[in-house]
Amino acid sequence: MDKRSLEHVARRFREAEARTEILRQELAAAIRQADVDDVTQKDICDATGYTRQQVRRIVLAGEPETDAES
Repeated sequence: MDKRSLEHVARRFREAEARTEILRQELAAAIRQADVDDVTQKDICDATGYTRQQVRRIVLAGEPETDAES
């Protein structure tokens, strides 16, 4: 493995990481939308392979914060 080949593999890895992050955000948005559309948590878990706790965290992370001083 020479330096140029190593740089090429490292660059491909960084590109894959960036694509993965974009897809993770798209999936989180889709999970939140499914929740809004009243898809059952069980169906969301079945479709994504996520646990109920992971789904709850994603849904709650997308909810707007309430102002406690209101």
